[in-house]
Amino acid sequence: MTSDRRQIFHDIARHDSSVETPYLVGGWQHLVGYEYGAQTFADAYVDFVKHWDWEWVKINPRAVYYAEAWGAVFDPGDYQGFVLPRKVSSPIAVPSDIEKINELDPLSSPAFAEALEAATLIRRGLEDRAVLQTVFSPLSVLLQIADLPLYPGDAYAHSDTTVQALILDQPEAAKRALEHIANTLARYVELLVKPESEGGAGLDGIFYAITGTVSEDYFDQQEYREFSEPYDRIVVDALRKASSDAVVLFHTCQAHSHVRWFDDGRYELLQWDPFLADNPQVEDHIDAVPVVGASAQDFAEDARVDGIADNINESITALKGTPFLLAPSCTVPTPASDEALQVLSRARVLESTSAA
Repeated sequence: MTSDRRQIFHDIARHDSSVETPYLVGGWQHLVGYEYGAQTFADAYVDFVKHWDWEWVKINPRAVYYAEAWGAVFDPGDYQGFVLPRKVSSPIAVPSDIEKINELDPLSSPAFAEALEAATLIRRGLEDRAVLQTVFSPLSVLLQIADLPLYPGDAYAHSDTTVQALILDQPEAAKRALEHIANTLARYVELLVKPESEGGAGLDGIFYAITGTVSEDYFDQQEYREFSEPYDRIVVDALRKASSDAVVLFHTCQAHSHVRWFDDGRYELLQWDPFLADNPQVEDHIDAVPVVGASAQDFAEDARVDGIADNINESITALKGTPFLLAPSCTVPTPASDEALQVLSRARVLESTSAA
């Protein structure tokens, strides 16, 4: 087993020109059936990472735990063939319900406390790899609490209100809610990256997802700057203050995701989907360290594996001489093709004894 992958990850993230390993390989998916209970989820996730020998780790917890923290209720026994459990109730039914969104203490919030415990257990189980926790942006969290779409065409959101009514028509109330969410997430990320000896989980950083909130101008640039960017800064600044070594992998999802808005030196790593319309291609230069590889949707059970291999090879060729992380463009489907995951896993550079 390679013992220095964690350090290599940090060298790549810092764009260290002397790093000899050109890239590390990672992959993630929702482990439906194992997402509730810190020990259950941590055990399953460590097994998943070791089985495929992912060289860096993005924890992929159940997507709805943010909404659960603020009072949404889901049925963990009914995923309806998807990666989100069925919604039972939402704390936001009418626009004025936004006033219910208060600041939480992550240590006393059951949903956040469970996520912190799971992250700590995963860190212990994967000491030789860098581990990042997925953190949604405050705007994404607010949308999820209200069961509003996280991206254009989101067919799994069934809200009783609208973005216009909840946010744009009552901007000051929306900003108060966003600030409360941001302050909660700020405390949460501090705990994620602080050493376990100081009460933290000891992670290497966060995978910071604005989901598809700017895709196809769902929120245009002015709206992003008003309703997302200030609150993103609260979270990321808290991370930087908590640990100078912590890394931010910034993820903007879906087509036309305005990658250039975020390539401004604030984030070490940047991920987008180069296989969707109006996004930069793999070979297009960005200043941040790119996280690219193959289209996530190509990992479905009926995947065309030779296409995945072609995309991976093209990415490796295009980025020759530039340190990067090799990964799917987003969360791979559940279930995914084992053959497709093997193709990704076997693309790694470093030798290891724990491969699938």
